[in-house]
Amino acid sequence: MMTVRDRGVDPSDASRRAQGSASADVSPAAGLSRWKWQNAYVKRLYFTDVVVVVLSVLLAQWVRFGYEELLLAGEGADLEYSLTSATLIGAWLIALSLFRTRSRRVIGAGYDEYQRVVSATIGMFGAIAIIALVADQKIARGFLAIALPVGLAGLLLTRWLWRKAVARKRSRGEFQTSVLVVGGARAVRHMARTFERKDGEGYRVVGVCVPSYSGAPGDVIDVDGREITIYGDERSVVEALQLSHADTVVVTATETLGSEGLHDLIWQLEPLETDLVVATGVVDVAGPRIEMRPVAGLPLIHVEKPSYHGAKRSGKRLFDLAFASVALVVLAPVFAVVALLIKLDSRGPVFYRAERIGLDGEPFGMVKFRSMVTDADTLVDTLMSRNEGAGVLFKLKDDPRVTRVGKVLRRFSIDELPQFLNVLRGEMSVVGPRPPLRREVEAYDGRVKRRLLVRPGVTGLWQVSGRSDLSWDESVRLDLSYVENWSMVSDALIIGKTVKAVLASDGAY
Repeated sequence: MMTVRDRGVDPSDASRRAQGSASADVSPAAGLSRWKWQNAYVKRLYFTDVVVVVLSVLLAQWVRFGYEELLLAGEGADLEYSLTSATLIGAWLIALSLFRTRSRRVIGAGYDEYQRVVSATIGMFGAIAIIALVADQKIARGFLAIALPVGLAGLLLTRWLWRKAVARKRSRGEFQTSVLVVGGARAVRHMARTFERKDGEGYRVVGVCVPSYSGAPGDVIDVDGREITIYGDERSVVEALQLSHADTVVVTATETLGSEGLHDLIWQLEPLETDLVVATGVVDVAGPRIEMRPVAGLPLIHVEKPSYHGAKRSGKRLFDLAFASVALVVLAPVFAVVALLIKLDSRGPVFYRAERIGLDGEPFGMVKFRSMVTDADTLVDTLMSRNEGAGVLFKLKDDPRVTRVGKVLRRFSIDELPQFLNVLRGEMSVVGPRPPLRREVEAYDGRVKRRLLVRPGVTGLWQVSGRSDLSWDESVRLDLSYVENWSMVSDALIIGKTVKAVLASDGAY
């Protein structure tokens, strides 16, 4: 629940109250400290980039041409490949800079940062191959075949390690981006809660300027127990920045400010070390579907329609078949051991078939390893009073129906591995929304029914975002976000995060 509180004090000390509230959220030098740690971070990235690129190229030359030729650049081919190595190192580092892989907009951002590193590396090697072909210069394929994968893997690994270091800092309240929101109470609530869920991103709302605000500066908005200070209206942004020590302004009230108001704000912020971000108001629509196009001199945001059919969907199906086939072959010994343990632990079948609703509302039997007693379904009514699940879901952390072996299977999601059989049969996908129960689907409204436009998944955003700990609304939001924005790249990232979530047993019971 969020309310605006008027503390009822004299306006003359509003600035002191505002500054006191701000200091509770962020240090007085927050704006400057952000630039300080970012500059230091960029320098470390550059250092590790140089080390990785140099070592990978030297390793490629050593493996391909030998130790002596690496140390002694003599005549002919030796000198030629030493110059080639030096050129490759220089070109690689230049490409990483041209693709802005160390931009403050993407450092520590994960996917965007990795994508730029991959694009820079592949683009540079492609350009070298084309130049060598046009200039009729032969470059040993083994040389490039070693330098490219080794260097790219090293660059991605070091970026990942640096990102983990930043995440640890942010978990301790360091390396934060302090945000001043220009918008209404609803926008503040949405921003603050979204940033709280994604605390690894390092954003924190420390103040708000409410358009046409008529109250006293220094009043607060309570968001789930955390007070966020109101510093005035849309004309108080510069003063609010000084009081709150924010380093980023997020404008959500674009309609209220208008074009002239936004231009005035841009000019006011120009001499300051402050970023300006304009929120589009488009919720849960991913970047690839958003494109900025100038129309009649106006920068308009175009939102492409989501894709559920055609080549993209066929590619997903081919990926599902290949992944599920390999997974079942590799996991065959695990299946045998689990089946034996289930039989030794309790009477009943090894597998359990549970009805779920799939693509276009078609029911199917989802296969799982049995983790409960055989008459578990008949005991639901007697346990309903202890239900801890979200919405229409029945969940119980200490469920008496779960067997001893079943507790281990459920903790590490081993009971869900047979669902790859459903993938082969075309009833499920490797990645997708959570497989819903019939009673869930019967309670869907028109918006939630969009979950049925794609096949349910063995894993998905719900699996890597808390699983059983999620609220019903959050589960629905994640499923709809996936349906609207899925891509093969996002599927690969979700699969990688699933391994981590399963090993950590996050939200599993």
